[in-house]
Amino acid sequence: MSSISLTRTIFSRVLMPANGRSLLLARLASTNPQSGTSVSYDADSISKIVKSDKVVVFMKGIPDAPRCGFSNAVVQVLKMHGVPFQSHDVLSSEELRKNIKDFTSWPTIPQIFIDGEFIGGCDILLEKHQNGELIEDLLKIGIKSQVLKEAQEAKDADKK
Repeated sequence: MSSISLTRTIFSRVLMPANGRSLLLARLASTNPQSGTSVSYDADSISKIVKSDKVVVFMKGIPDAPRCGFSNAVVQVLKMHGVPFQSHDVLSSEELRKNIKDFTSWPTIPQIFIDGEFIGGCDILLEKHQNGELIEDLLKIGIKSQVLKEAQEAKDADKK
């Protein structure tokens, strides 16, 4: 599949909640409006966040309303694969935005973690998607890609 076709496919998919569950975004804003308590985003707390779920994304905006094209592309790829993920809006906290970049030594957002390991940004995720490594990475953590499921179903239907 060419890059243009892939991009069209990614951006043509309808946004759907990952695995039907709400994403834990609001609770991690820099200030909780109800309690007025601050959340610290030091290296220890970021380390806990990235290990708290199988797939964690630090992005601009939220999955239902990404605020940059790269964050949107990451959301679309993950949803195409049917991956449940936790997201964190770096625009909600300047401290988070700065400290996640320091934590990974990666200058751009979005940033994707799989099984607590930083894999990179949008470009790396797209590359892994295109070459099939994303399916392998997901299988290693117990997630079977929807893309793989659909390919197997199509293959099984052809046999009939």
